[in-house]
Amino acid sequence: MAAVIVQEERLLVVSKQAAPDVFYLLGGKPDPGEGATETLHRELGEELGVRPVGSRFLADVAAQAVLEGVPMMMTVFEVGISQVPHPAAELADTRWVSSGERDVKLAPAVREHVLPLLRQRGLLAAYDPVRD
Repeated sequence: MAAVIVQEERLLVVSKQAAPDVFYLLGGKPDPGEGATETLHRELGEELGVRPVGSRFLADVAAQAVLEGVPMMMTVFEVGISQVPHPAAELADTRWVSSGERDVKLAPAVREHVLPLLRQRGLLAAYDPVRD
């Protein structure tokens, strides 16, 4: 499960302490007996200290897991949040990106699948080097 959080035409990406130079979508695997919505709530609370405000299915994404180097399937939800996110738990950092930042190394699933989908739907701003 992964969360797409877009505010002001920018996507929230996170880096993990295990790989602080690579940015991903926030998310994780469900605990035993946990559904997608429960996983979403738990991960947002544990890793960003926020609660979701509405969520809806966005896409299933098949890609290569960066750290493990194995194929993965990720169910992605578009999620709203009402609080300012702060990295916690296993996270090292957060960044808001549009779609063309050259100084942010994005996980392949984000770069190759999620960003094009969000651009296609008009949810992300065009890259502006002055603003970014």
